[in-house]
Amino acid sequence: MDIYTKIAKNIAGGQPINREEALWLLTEADLLKVGQLADKIRRQKHPGNRVTFVVDRNVNYSNVCESQCRFCAFYRSVDAADAYLLDYETIFAKVQELVDYDGTQLLMQGGIHPGLDIEWFENLFRQLKEKFPQVQIHSLSPAEVIQIAKLSDLSMEECLQRLHAAGLASVPGGGAEILVDRVRREISPNKIGWKKWAGVMEEAHRLGMRTTATMMFGSTETPEDIVQHLFRIREIQERTGGFTAFIPWSYQPDNTELGGESASGIEYLKVLAVSRIVLDNIENIQASWVTQGSRMAQVALSFGGNDLGGTMLEENVVAAAGCSFRMSQDDIVELVRGAGFIPARRTTEYQILKEY
Repeated sequence: MDIYTKIAKNIAGGQPINREEALWLLTEADLLKVGQLADKIRRQKHPGNRVTFVVDRNVNYSNVCESQCRFCAFYRSVDAADAYLLDYETIFAKVQELVDYDGTQLLMQGGIHPGLDIEWFENLFRQLKEKFPQVQIHSLSPAEVIQIAKLSDLSMEECLQRLHAAGLASVPGGGAEILVDRVRREISPNKIGWKKWAGVMEEAHRLGMRTTATMMFGSTETPEDIVQHLFRIREIQERTGGFTAFIPWSYQPDNTELGGESASGIEYLKVLAVSRIVLDNIENIQASWVTQGSRMAQVALSFGGNDLGGTMLEENVVAAAGCSFRMSQDDIVELVRGAGFIPARRTTEYQILKEY
């Protein structure tokens, strides 16, 4: 029995693959065969042929960031001429536009700001919750939570509890990059290590908050690092069950200090498919039209992806690296239909609001 047949048999029997098998699929196996395995798992988990999306907005409240990651084109130093911090009224106006589009999710992220303590966020979240109760505050990232705690002389746990009480309902998986500290030291030496990222996620899950997990690949990591990342996510999920979705996306090199080349479409599809196979305990895998464009996202729906993330009425971080794909809600609906699936609008926590 060859390796592929053995892996396929084990998957059919509900047996998770191991690290060695995952690495073989990533580096040696035929792309289309790996895609078939991933697609079979997607069909088992989502038998209704439905592909979901959420109407959301990404409000980047500030571009000031102390981390200054080498892969990021968005950050500015606090004294830069184009550094900014949005005031509350500007943020409220942006969220009102989201509500006008019948949106339900606010993805609010900024840099690792040196001057924003917990009171700034508590006041903001309380007002957002009061003004826009229909919008879920799906915001910040583990690195931002750690920074807020540090500036506020709080433990991470206390900080997260207070943010949650003020209105933070769920946490996106930003800042994961690759959950291997050797890689993190190369591409983001000033950012938290992987264990702190995981610690924030596990505490959020303990508090009853759902979160997502991400992976940025294609910078300086090895295939072994990608596999390590996937298994670390799987192990957290085994302990907590708190991840709603996993989103792999490829590094965008333009305008960054790190430079280099983007991952190819073939590499993206292989990573997406292997993610679907490894993460058998996470229900949803997002295809990233933001970095890949609509056509590749369409193909990704046959390589394990069952979700297209958000409509993103606004997005600035990836756009700063020269990647500016845009899609309206109607565009997403047509993209899904064109790929042979049923489009469905969802909430942050994957409750279906409407099929199209």
